[in-house]
Amino acid sequence: MSSSDVRRPAAAGTPVAPGLPVVLDAVSPVGSVDLDITGMTCASCSSRIERKLNKLPGVVASVNLATERAHVEVPLGTSVADLVATVEKTGYGASVVEPETDPADEGRSDAAERRLRIRALLAVVLGVPVIVTSMVPGLQVPGWQWVALVLTAVVVLGAGWGFHRSAAVNLRHGAATMDTLISLGTLAALGWSVYALTGPAGALGWTHDFSLRVERHTGMAEPYLEAAAAITLFLLLGRWLEARARRRSGAALRALLALGAKEARVLRDGREVTVPANRLVVGDQVVVAPGETVPTDGTVVEGRSAVDAATVTGESVPVEVGPGDAVVGGCVNTSGRLVVEATAVGADTQLARLARMVTEAQSGKAQVQRLADRVSGIFVPVVIALAVVVLVGWILAGAGASFALTAAVAVLIIACPCALGLATPTALLVGTGRGAQLGIVIKGPEVLEATRDVDVVLLDKTGTVTEGRMGVVAVHAADGVDEPELVRLAGAVEAGSSHPVAQAVAAYGQARGPLPGVTALREPAGLGVVAEVEGTGAVVVGRADLLASAGLTVDAALAERLAAEQEQGRTAVLVGWGGAARGVVAVADTVKPTSADAIRRLQALGLRPVLLTGDTARTAEAVAAEVGIDQVVADVRPEGKVDAVRRLQAEGHRVAMVGDGVNDAAALAQADLGVAMGTGTDAAIEAADLTLVRGDLRQAADAVRLSRATLRTIRGNLFWAFAYNVAALPLAALGFANPVLAGAAMAFSSLFVVGNSLRLRRFRPLPS
Repeated sequence: MSSSDVRRPAAAGTPVAPGLPVVLDAVSPVGSVDLDITGMTCASCSSRIERKLNKLPGVVASVNLATERAHVEVPLGTSVADLVATVEKTGYGASVVEPETDPADEGRSDAAERRLRIRALLAVVLGVPVIVTSMVPGLQVPGWQWVALVLTAVVVLGAGWGFHRSAAVNLRHGAATMDTLISLGTLAALGWSVYALTGPAGALGWTHDFSLRVERHTGMAEPYLEAAAAITLFLLLGRWLEARARRRSGAALRALLALGAKEARVLRDGREVTVPANRLVVGDQVVVAPGETVPTDGTVVEGRSAVDAATVTGESVPVEVGPGDAVVGGCVNTSGRLVVEATAVGADTQLARLARMVTEAQSGKAQVQRLADRVSGIFVPVVIALAVVVLVGWILAGAGASFALTAAVAVLIIACPCALGLATPTALLVGTGRGAQLGIVIKGPEVLEATRDVDVVLLDKTGTVTEGRMGVVAVHAADGVDEPELVRLAGAVEAGSSHPVAQAVAAYGQARGPLPGVTALREPAGLGVVAEVEGTGAVVVGRADLLASAGLTVDAALAERLAAEQEQGRTAVLVGWGGAARGVVAVADTVKPTSADAIRRLQALGLRPVLLTGDTARTAEAVAAEVGIDQVVADVRPEGKVDAVRRLQAEGHRVAMVGDGVNDAAALAQADLGVAMGTGTDAAIEAADLTLVRGDLRQAADAVRLSRATLRTIRGNLFWAFAYNVAALPLAALGFANPVLAGAAMAFSSLFVVGNSLRLRRFRPLPS
């Protein structure tokens, strides 16, 4: 998106171009609109909506189940009412997303998660006693089955009502999803149990002998309430976990929008007037005091200062700005007072564009967890047809209605997708739990698919490979000058400045002993610091120009040292007194001690590391050489980082991005795998798929290994869940699996999936 993009408010029923909250490209005759979709429960739901929208002339739609939104590219003249009506005709709700983030969105997501949590807890509280009692004959007191029936009815019809409602909606539109299987299975189990309890199984002294023996049914109807309760319970727990992940999908955008200043002090008729930042207009002159955030993009018209732009541009060293220099909204003014003339406001600022990029990057499709849903679209009608064939076939064969119905219901129950529904959530739960113990946060199942084929890792420099803060990396004293004395005097002078470079020198000096007192401190803008130091006289710390103006000479050896440090991309200052320069102090963003080891671990996993930074090529290459990275992409802004990710993806690479700043958020969202340092900004953490809580880059390799192990477990779970159905369906159809055995087999398949997932608890990180 360019700064010329236009946003317009919506008016339902009008064409997209004049009325929709749509971003219109300046050169393309195509607009885009985002729709909030309600009622989706699985990937087959999103696929159906996507197919229906894409059948409209000229429409290209992408429906994201995780964010519950559809991003629709439409030709000008397309009506928003047509888009909404198409979604509603498919059986779901739709509404236009407002141009700005709606604070109520989080509240709606919280409410949806709370409802799911309550339903899941209700299923647990009432369902567990049913399951345990049905499987342990010693607990079956007289009348137990009638109590179990009441409890199961509440679980299936109350807690599981959402499954039945979704199945009914899909039925009206001629479609079938996993909810259809769940609804059929649980209602069949409950209905058969009611029928069974009208016979001998309803007697007060009747007990249920749990057995895994495969034998022909004797004709006696037996309830299998545990199957209905277990299916509902496990699937609700899975849905709750998914809802928790979806609730956080919009947090990256909210974090980005929260970064900007909320108020600005504007000069009006020579007076400072405080106004909301969103009321600024181009041409306003804004006063920014030391420590304040620049409220909008603009140009400095008065004052000099060092501006910390690391959170927005990625530059690790604060930038000296003065009249005529551009500044970006969201940057922090570290020292002198500035007056900035606004050149871009609102949606046209760089910060707002970053927010839009994160939104666009997150509109992509999640690739995992779709296999079971795609298969269920075919599997469900096949199972229903098979159950009907079994029922009719056994009746025609003279087996009797009771036996035929028993076999048909067993087919439905034994084919119930409990194991399919648990395959992903349980492995994800155990994998993410183990990751949390190791300081690795995995956000959702889509992350796991991304780790499988990743072959390139883009590494942000500042705060990821390096510490993200300035520190003294080298001290060069002139011949005959005591280095501790040089550091002590330089630290004393710099302690009086708020500039980040000065603070680094001061901290270095303080760490090596008490600093002498100073008086008459002066700080010529952008040049350095001058002060009278007790026992020494005037001491100058700063650029060569400042020393020259103070009458201090710089010999050839020190000049060569200064040039060498600057050649390595470091910030170097001269220190002088008594008529001459006495030494050079070099400051830089220091490399983390674990970074080189982390790079080796990533390479051992078959990943090619690339250093990506907004710093100069000289600085980046020095850092890359120190940690063992061969390829560098430097001098890139946030848009450039996103472009770098897209370029590699276009070349066929699967790209991981590791970063920590707001400037990395869009690239993290665009990458196939986004990895955020836990010590970084909230925007980066929320935009990423993985978060390394301790901020140790070595965890990136462990995160990839854990994600791949979890993905392998999920795929293994899905395989055995499908294999179970393939093996069990013929047994049920031939009458060898009575409903009780069908329920037990279903429970066993679920236990197998859970047990397989629990193996992830033994995952161990690489030794340090």
